[in-house]
Amino acid sequence: MAILELENISKHFGAIQAVNDVSLTLEPGEVVGLMGDNGAGKSTLVKIIAGDFRPSHGAMRMEGRELVLHKPIEAQQHGIEIVHQDLALCDNLTAAANVFLGREMRRGAGPFRILDYASMYRRAGEIFTELKSETRPRDLVRQMSGGQRQAVAIARTRLSQAKIILMDEPTAAISVRQVAEVLSLIQRLRDGGIAVVLISHRMPDVFAVADRIVVLRRGRKVADKPVARSSPEEITGLITGAIDNAF
Repeated sequence: MAILELENISKHFGAIQAVNDVSLTLEPGEVVGLMGDNGAGKSTLVKIIAGDFRPSHGAMRMEGRELVLHKPIEAQQHGIEIVHQDLALCDNLTAAANVFLGREMRRGAGPFRILDYASMYRRAGEIFTELKSETRPRDLVRQMSGGQRQAVAIARTRLSQAKIILMDEPTAAISVRQVAEVLSLIQRLRDGGIAVVLISHRMPDVFAVADRIVVLRRGRKVADKPVARSSPEEITGLITGAIDNAF
């Protein structure tokens, strides 16, 4: 059974049609590369899945049940997490503090409950070990590489036992070595049965980790096919309009 199904999803902002009649399925343990030019509708579609926007038309189902989201916290409660391009990390805090930001662990009773730093450091360390990341819980984020920052952002999604992780340009503006680290993290999420939607303009990265590629152009889905049956040249043609569609 598909973990997520989008059926004829559309979204308009006044006269602007950002997403137009898009249907999509996502299986557990699958990485779907979502590609398209700027303004193609990728971010709008992901924000609909994450609960930021209500669709103007269409329906969503999660594990066979209708899914209606009014705000991001509801998406999180259903196991849908998003890693934004800017990561939304606090540079002056430790890795562990960022992982638990807004979900801090506490100990004590009544009005005497205090932050349980030891438990947060321990749990964060366990998550980084699961992800096979070199990131350490007590390290300050401002001293981290781009790859380590991505590990912190991904670790944050693990607190809620996420079923779906939406990633917006995770390999943008980082070094080749850090790109390899982030792609390895994505593969580990997939191996753990988590579905990943990867928005990226970097063709080699998508072909390295994605099982399937979906291309949007001017708000419409023009391609949805396994990576093994496509090529960078074909995807480029689909993005630019040189190729009409491919399914």
